[in-house]
Amino acid sequence: MSVEAEQAHVTALQLRLKAQQVAKRAAGELWSDTDFVFTTRYGTPVEPRNFNRSFATRSDAAGVRRIRLHDTRHTCGSLLAALDVHPRIAMQILRHSKIAVTMEVYTHVPSEATRKALRKLGKHLDKPLNARDQK
Repeated sequence: MSVEAEQAHVTALQLRLKAQQVAKRAAGELWSDTDFVFTTRYGTPVEPRNFNRSFATRSDAAGVRRIRLHDTRHTCGSLLAALDVHPRIAMQILRHSKIAVTMEVYTHVPSEATRKALRKLGKHLDKPLNARDQK
């Protein structure tokens, strides 16, 4: 992992800690010390259904199509592949232990050879039937 990425993680965690300290002061005696990074406004663990609802609300506010939260991993993997990020780097970003998972499950981007074959097929299908038979 690069120094820049590590610094970005540290900065994000520092910002999260500050936000949590504000929430702790606001909650007062209702606060639960749990050592979790992401919590409710009372320091308790975030329930998965509540997290999913929050994700849906934020998707709506951003004006993007709703997808399952897990699908964001597939999207990330596909975008990394489309950007020609080396598979080992994508594996690290997605936190996979095996490259096969990254390559077979999380990347849904056709190779240039696949795109070329589909373009060729498309051109062939656009030809009149009698022109196809002449080749």
